[in-house]
Amino acid sequence: MKALVLAAGEGTRLRPLTSNIPKPLLLVAGRPFLSHVLDALSSQGIKDVTILVGWKANKIKEHYGDGSSMGMSISYLEQKERKGTAHAIGMADSIMDEPFVCVNGDVVLFEPDLKRVLDRFAEDRCTVMGAVRVPDPHRFGVIEEQDGFLKKIHEKPRTPPTNLINAGLFVFLPGIFERIRATPLSDRGEYEITDTLNTLASQDRVAVQPMEEDWIDVGMPWDLLRANELLMARLERRIEGTVEDGATLLGPVVVEPGARVRSGSYIEGPAYISSGCDVGPNCYIRPSTCLGPGVRVGASVEVKNSIVMSGSHVPHHNYVGDSLIGERCNLGAGTKIANLRFDDRNVKVVHQGGLVDSGRRKLGVIMGDDVKTGINAMIDAGTVIYSGSVIGPGASARGSIGPGSKIL
Repeated sequence: MKALVLAAGEGTRLRPLTSNIPKPLLLVAGRPFLSHVLDALSSQGIKDVTILVGWKANKIKEHYGDGSSMGMSISYLEQKERKGTAHAIGMADSIMDEPFVCVNGDVVLFEPDLKRVLDRFAEDRCTVMGAVRVPDPHRFGVIEEQDGFLKKIHEKPRTPPTNLINAGLFVFLPGIFERIRATPLSDRGEYEITDTLNTLASQDRVAVQPMEEDWIDVGMPWDLLRANELLMARLERRIEGTVEDGATLLGPVVVEPGARVRSGSYIEGPAYISSGCDVGPNCYIRPSTCLGPGVRVGASVEVKNSIVMSGSHVPHHNYVGDSLIGERCNLGAGTKIANLRFDDRNVKVVHQGGLVDSGRRKLGVIMGDDVKTGINAMIDAGTVIYSGSVIGPGASARGSIGPGSKIL
C-alpha cells in the first residue's frame, strides 16, 4: 500500500517558529516532526510515500531526498495554491491507483493506531477514517457515527453533537478522486474533504475507527511541547557520544554521536542530546528536553521540558522552562525565562492579534530564529519573540515582540 502525506501548509499559526522553516521540519523528540510520521508508516510496511509539499518545499525535498536513507521511496507533489484538503488529496489522482493511506503531516501518529485503521480496512474494504475523542471538539471536524460507520461530519460546529473528531488519518479507495472532482466550493472558498466524505457517506460506507493512543494535532506553538512530551515518553536510552566522568544520566537519555556531555552535568530522561551538542559542565537538564544539533548548554544552566533548536546557545546562568527556542539564538548570561503566572492560572499568549488561552499552566517563551538577549534579560511567561529580535541587557520582554525588534 502507498501513502500520501499532506505537508503543504504554511503553518501560520505556528509562527514565529515557521517563519524560516516549514512546519514538518520543526524539531520534536530529536527529529523533524515529519520523520515520526514516516517512521509510523514504515513500521507497517508502507515504504512508497508521496509527500504533498508547498511552503518552503525545497527544504523538505532536500532533507528527505528520495527516501533511500530511511529505506523508503519518497516522491513529491507540490501544491502551489492551497484550496482546501479535498483539493490537496485530489492532486494525487494520477498516482494513486489502488487503496492508499492519507495522513496529515501535523498529527502525532503512533504505530498501533495506524495498524488499527489498516486492520479495519482489511475487514470492511471501504473508506476508513481515524477518529479520536477530545475534551473540546469545537475547532475540529466533529463526527456523528452509527454502528461504527459515518453519518455526518460537522465542520467546527458551535454545538458539537459528539466529542469524536476527525483524526487526520484515512484509508481511501481510488474512487475518492471522482468524489473530490464533484465536491463544490465551501462557504470558506475551499474544497473541503468533510463535504466529500459527507456525500460519500450518504451513498456508501465510511468506517469510523477510534484511535486509542495519545493523539495531538500540532496547530499552535505550544502543541509542539505536548507532542514532544508524548514522543519523548517512548524514548529508549542510547549513549553514542562522549560522556565525561562525573556526569549523571538517569533514565531514557539519548546522546547522539558527536555530542559531548561534560563533567558535573545532571540529565534526567527522557532527554535528547543531538549530534554536535556541548552540554555542561555543571548544568541541569530536566525531563522532556530536546536539544537540536549543535546546541550549547553551559555552566549553571537549567533547562526543563523545552525544545532548543539547532545552533542555539544557552551558555551561562540561564533558566529555560516549558519553552520553544528557535535556531541560532543566543541567551546572554543570566537571562531568565518565566514559565508560571503568579495567580497560577493558564498562561495566555498574544496570537494573531488576540489573546489566546494556551491551556497550559506552565509556558515560557516562543522564540523565533536568530534572537539574542543581553545579560540579565527577563522574559515573561507566554512571551512571543519573532526572528531577529534583540532583548537588551537587563531588559524585560512580555507580550509579542515583532520581527527585528530591539527591546533595550
